[in-house]
Amino acid sequence: MANEIEILSSIIQRRRSIFPPSYTGEEIPDELILKVLESANYAPTHKLTEPWRFIVLRKEGKHKFGLELARLYQEQTPPHQFLQKKFEAMVEKADQSSCVIVLNAQLHPGQIPEWEEIAAFACAVQNMALTAEALNIGAYWSSPGTIDQLPAYFNMAENEKCFGLFFMGFHNEAPRAARRGPIEDKVRWIEE
Repeated sequence: MANEIEILSSIIQRRRSIFPPSYTGEEIPDELILKVLESANYAPTHKLTEPWRFIVLRKEGKHKFGLELARLYQEQTPPHQFLQKKFEAMVEKADQSSCVIVLNAQLHPGQIPEWEEIAAFACAVQNMALTAEALNIGAYWSSPGTIDQLPAYFNMAENEKCFGLFFMGFHNEAPRAARRGPIEDKVRWIEE
C-alpha cells in the first residue's frame, strides 16, 4: 500500500503543463490516447451523468482546427489589437501537438446544478493530466478566447459546452519543481 501512495504522490507532484513548442513531433499511439481518455471516465460524477465529452483531433484534422482558431482570432480581434505572431502561433500549436482533444461537457439543466457537472468534468481532465504524466506525455489545458465559437465548428449538441483544449505530445523537457506555498497556510483544523 505504501508503494501505491508514493507512486500516486510522485505523479501528482511532478505533473506540469508542457506546451507544444516542447513537443518532439513523435506521434502518440492511439492506445495511449485511449488510456488518457479512459482515465477521464473514472472521475467522480454526481448522479452518474458522466458529463465529459471529447473530440480527438489528429493529423489533418488538428491542422484544419488550428486554421479555424486562427481565423476566429482574426475575425474577432480589432485590427489595432491583432498580432500576426499570435495568429500564426494558433496554427503552430496545433501542428506541433501529436493530438488536440476538445474538452466538452454535456450539461443536464434542471437535473443537476451546472457547477456539479463542471466540477465532475474538471476531475475528468485532472485524471487525463495525471495519466499523461504517468505515460511521459506532455499536456496542457488551454481555453482560448474563441472557445464560445467552437460548438458551431464541431456541430455539438445544444446542451454541450466547450471548456477548452487539451494539447498533448511527447517531450524531452527536464522536470521542474512546483511553485506551491505550504499546505499549512491553506488549512484550518477544528477539533472542538
